[in-house]
Amino acid sequence: MINLKINSKEITVPEGTTILDAAKSTGVDIPTMCYLDGNSNHPSCMVCVVKDNHSGMLYPSCAMPVGQGMDIETDSEEVINARREALELLLSDHVGDCEAPCRVACPAFMDIPLMNRLIAKGDFLNALKVVKEEIALPGILGYICSAPCEKVCRRKQVDSPVSICLLKRFSAVHNTENESPYFPQKDLPTGKKVAIIGSGPAGLSCAFHLLKMGHSVTVFDSHSEAGGSLLNLPENELPKTALNDEINLIKDFGAEFKFGYHISSEILKSEIKPSFDAVVFATGEIDQSNITEFGFKTNARGLIVDENFSIDNSEIFACGSAIRPLKMAVKAVAQGKETAFAVNKFLGGKPVGNRYNRFNSKFGLLQETEVFEYLKEAENKDAEVKPNGGKLTGFTPEEAIAEAKRCLHCDCRKPNTCKLRNYADEYKVDRKKYALGTRSTLKKYFQHSEVVYEPEKCIRCGLCIEIATRHKEKIGLTYIGRGFDVRVQIPFNLELSEALTQAAMECANACPTGAIAVK
Repeated sequence: MINLKINSKEITVPEGTTILDAAKSTGVDIPTMCYLDGNSNHPSCMVCVVKDNHSGMLYPSCAMPVGQGMDIETDSEEVINARREALELLLSDHVGDCEAPCRVACPAFMDIPLMNRLIAKGDFLNALKVVKEEIALPGILGYICSAPCEKVCRRKQVDSPVSICLLKRFSAVHNTENESPYFPQKDLPTGKKVAIIGSGPAGLSCAFHLLKMGHSVTVFDSHSEAGGSLLNLPENELPKTALNDEINLIKDFGAEFKFGYHISSEILKSEIKPSFDAVVFATGEIDQSNITEFGFKTNARGLIVDENFSIDNSEIFACGSAIRPLKMAVKAVAQGKETAFAVNKFLGGKPVGNRYNRFNSKFGLLQETEVFEYLKEAENKDAEVKPNGGKLTGFTPEEAIAEAKRCLHCDCRKPNTCKLRNYADEYKVDRKKYALGTRSTLKKYFQHSEVVYEPEKCIRCGLCIEIATRHKEKIGLTYIGRGFDVRVQIPFNLELSEALTQAAMECANACPTGAIAVK
C-alpha cells in the first residue's frame, strides 16, 4: 500500500493507483480531457496536471501512479496556471465556433441554428418554443428587427444570408393562425407581484419572462392601449394586427394591463410600492424634467442603474430606453428579459446561469476553400427564397422550409458538453495567447449517416483511434504526421463511413470536443 497526501489529507491506496483515482477516492475532482475510464492512459492534453510538493514536479494525474510519500496539491495557483496554459495551447490551433455567429450577434441570444433546423424539418411548434425561450415578441420583431444576425450569417459568403427574421416571424404567425396559441410552461406561482411601468417592447418582454417565472405582473401605461413606441410605426412596417396579436398573447399568458394610468412620485410611493414586491420602469425615453420628482439618479442618457438594472440597489428596476435610447427593438426586448432575470433573483428566485458571457471560440470569416466545406451542411444549396406574397406577407410553410434548409449549421454540435469549452470558461483562458500565424483550414468529413468529423476541433487525444480498434474496425482512424503536425485522420483517403462502421456513436460520445459529433 502507498501512503501519500492529497491537498494535505493523508490517505492510503493500493500500489499502481493513479493520482487521478487516488484523488477521486477523497472526493477531489481533477479535470480531464484525454482520459476516459476503461481506455488506455496516454496523456496528451495535460489538463489534469497536479504538483507533488515532495519532488516539486508537475505530473499528469491520469497516468502518473502514486508514489510513497507524495504530497500532491490539486488546486494551488501554480497548478491552476499550468492547466490554463495547457488549455491555451490546445486552443492555439483549435478552429471552430462554440456558438454560431448569428446567435452571438443576436442581442437576445436566440438559438437561431436550432430554430432553422426545426423549421427545415417542418417542426414549426418546436421551432417557436426555441424562439420563445429568448424572445417574447417574435411576431413583432419579425417585422421590425434590424437583423444584426443576418449581417454576420456565413451563408452571405456563398450568396445571401438566411432570412432569419422572416423565419422567426413565420414561427410565430404560423402558430397563431393555424394552431392553439403556444404558451411556455410557467414555474410554480411565487406569490410575488411585479409592477411594470410602460408597455413598449422592453416592458412587454419583461412581463412575459416574469410571468414565465411564476410571478404576477401588472403593466401600467399612461396611454389607452399597449405598445409604447411600437404604436408609432406605420402599417406597412408593422401591421396593427401583428402588434395586437402579440399583446393579446401576453394578456392571455396572465399579464394585467391598466391604461390611462400616469404614475407620479406620490402614486409610486402610496399605491404602487405598498402593493408590489418590485417595480420596473420601462417607460421609453424619459423626460428629465418629470423624472426628477422621483428622486432617481440620471445622466444625459436616462436613469442610472447598477449591473442588475436596479435603481439605488432597491426594489425598483429600469430597462430599455428609460436607461439609454435604444434604436433596435430587439435590444429593448433582450434588455427586458435580462431585467426580468434580475427581478426574479431579487425576489428570491434562482439566478439564471451564465449563458451570455461564456467562453466562445470563434474564427471569423470562412476562407474561400472553406465555403464549400460549410455548404456541405446546407440541404438547400440554391439562392435565397423570397416570399411569393412579398415581405410583408411572409413565408408560406413550403417557402419557410426551403429557406431554413439554406442554413450552414455553423454552431458546434456540443456547445454544452465540449470539455474544451467548459474548462476554458472555468479557467478563464486567453484563447488568442498562442494563436500565432495563419490558422488551419477547416474541413468537414460529412460522408457518414450518423456523425460528422471536423479535424480542426480535434485535440489528438487518440480515444477515437482506440475505440475504433477495440471495435475491430477494418479501417478505423489513425495518427498521420509527426510532432506538432500530427493529426487524427482517415487512412488511405477513404470516407468516414468506411472508417467507422461500428464505432461511430461511441467515438462521438467519447470525443471531449466537438470534433466527432452526432449529426
